[in-house]
Amino acid sequence: MTDKSTSPKRSRKSAKNRPAKPYPDFPLYAHPLGYWSKKIRGTIRHFGRWGRIVKGKMTRLPGDGWKESLGIYKAQVDELQSGRTPRKKDDELNLAEMCNRFFTAKTLSHQAGEISIRTLDEYTTTTDRLVKKFGKTRLVDDLAAEDFESLRADLAEQYGPVRLGNEIQRVRTVFKYAYEAGLIDRPIRFGPGFVKPSKHVLRKHRAAGGNKVFTAVEIRRLLDAAGSPLKAMILLGINCGFGNSDCGTLPQSALDLKSGWIDYPRPKTGINRRCPLWKETITAIRVAIRKRPQHGSEDHAALVFITKYGRPWSHAGKSDAITAELSKLLHSLDINGRRGLGFYTLRHTFRTVADATKDFTAIRCIMGHTDDSIDANYTHSVDDDRLKSVATYVHRWLFTSSETARKRR
Repeated sequence: MTDKSTSPKRSRKSAKNRPAKPYPDFPLYAHPLGYWSKKIRGTIRHFGRWGRIVKGKMTRLPGDGWKESLGIYKAQVDELQSGRTPRKKDDELNLAEMCNRFFTAKTLSHQAGEISIRTLDEYTTTTDRLVKKFGKTRLVDDLAAEDFESLRADLAEQYGPVRLGNEIQRVRTVFKYAYEAGLIDRPIRFGPGFVKPSKHVLRKHRAAGGNKVFTAVEIRRLLDAAGSPLKAMILLGINCGFGNSDCGTLPQSALDLKSGWIDYPRPKTGINRRCPLWKETITAIRVAIRKRPQHGSEDHAALVFITKYGRPWSHAGKSDAITAELSKLLHSLDINGRRGLGFYTLRHTFRTVADATKDFTAIRCIMGHTDDSIDANYTHSVDDDRLKSVATYVHRWLFTSSETARKRR
């Protein structure tokens, strides 16, 4: 019987394209992936590059990069042979390490209250996508314009222009952090193709999608069909312009249900806001608190809304739980689909309807919007009557047509 080797044969063409050792005693060999490498303590280590992939083909660097690679090898060989991990150099930073450092920094920012859990979740999705697209061991220094062009093409297939632009900005933020934190010695060149959609494209997209608002009839249908606590959240969305994180992180200490007010800074911006509550909203909140499940942690005991699992509606990995619940309801009522409506649409609807009052200062106070105008420096408070007028106008828009129709019947 003749033994046959099952090991794969090396490509002669691949070996032929690799550079030879610059001198006989050179300690490194040319790895097929473009590195000068050496096996130390049973592990292949890379110390620099002799070539890079250009338009799908391995291309040798000027001088084959052996001098630089030899310098890296000499600086690290003692630590590697002793079983220690040498300190990373700028040109050795890989994507996994960069993304981990970035995520740690943003987690600390979230714990300090500087960014919301939703923002942290979005950054997590971005870094996970980068590692999946390019590989966790891909060197950051090895990324080129064509890589980012490919990434943008992938994103454009999944997302519309608005989300595409947001994701491109988050990718840029990750690499900007790496440069400013000293992890890389120069800014990344993304190339001319890795840019956000133009204003012209965004305008056409908005025009094609129509107004991102609910009608009064649609909101009343949602309220009629929603159970607790979703009904209370929907009312907070249209009564006060609350978003997902606003509802998910709302503490009971912010409520004054007896007099009918909420005083609660926006989690996203920290800007204070004051909102008068409708009687329907007060009733729904009381029901939600009465039916509130047992909290799973003392840290969650102060929240108004708790999921059936005893956890908050907004926490790591769950900032879209409220959106998911409303989406189910929209689907069951055959409301969603025509324009991609969601929970945040309630906030857009509140603003759209409230703008008819022309009291934009009061509207910003309710919604917690920033005001960068010069007048804002001289506006320190808004009279409660003005806030009530805005809330009353939106309430009349939502419920008066329903009452009129009922009386006609």
